[in-house]
Amino acid sequence: MSKFLKAQSWGDVIKHLFIMLAIVLLLLFLFFFVYLPSTTNHGETITVPKITGMSVDELEDFLGDKDLNYYVNDSTYQQGLAPFTVVTQEPKPGEKVKQGRKIYISINMKNPPLIKMPKLIDGSVQNAEMILKSYDLNLGDIKYVPDLAQNSVLRQLLNGREIKPGDPVAKGSRIDLEVGDGLGNTQLEVPALVGMPIDEATMLVTGQGLQIGSVIYIEAPNGEAEGTVVRQRPVNGQGAMIRTGELIDVWVVKAQPIAPIQ
Repeated sequence: MSKFLKAQSWGDVIKHLFIMLAIVLLLLFLFFFVYLPSTTNHGETITVPKITGMSVDELEDFLGDKDLNYYVNDSTYQQGLAPFTVVTQEPKPGEKVKQGRKIYISINMKNPPLIKMPKLIDGSVQNAEMILKSYDLNLGDIKYVPDLAQNSVLRQLLNGREIKPGDPVAKGSRIDLEVGDGLGNTQLEVPALVGMPIDEATMLVTGQGLQIGSVIYIEAPNGEAEGTVVRQRPVNGQGAMIRTGELIDVWVVKAQPIAPIQ
């Protein structure tokens, strides 16, 4: 052996170097292409199954049978989903992984998180519904109450109690609304409009918190001037009452056609 390693010339030195290099390359080849594949199951992959929608209790056995593991790295809240249900997974279903790979999951929380109640008051019902949806809240019952602010949200309630903007509320809660019906609680006598010009009648009606409803133009029954109110509904007199915000229909004398010049 000593004779083999003993260099007799420069040629022997080069030959020895080539032999050592070949041994090193052989060892590297055996390590990377024989030893490592045999210890890491090289080339053996598993298709990641779909586990979203499953409960955490099911995962242990389900993934264990497939030589996979899971790790809960996040939690969230999703309405309509049972607590401790898998919401997301990484890697995604269908991806190829090695045996023993961890699947990172997020699960649905048992209790919904608290958020700040948004402001719905003074907005429309449609606007309130959009805001509630963006906050993961649900629109409950809508109760219309006498108020001149038609279709405007007057109160926001949770379980029958008023909840103010900024108060804590659980995601998924049902929020009930009290909404103005466009009418007030105040009652007053039906004003007398017959015989008045339509513009004056309109000013009188709106000044009392009422509204002109339908305007029907007719021929003058007794020669009244154009634009004169000749009939109204409801009629005034005999203690007739009307609520603020309600409508009064009127019949008005229409313009007469101009006779052609002879």
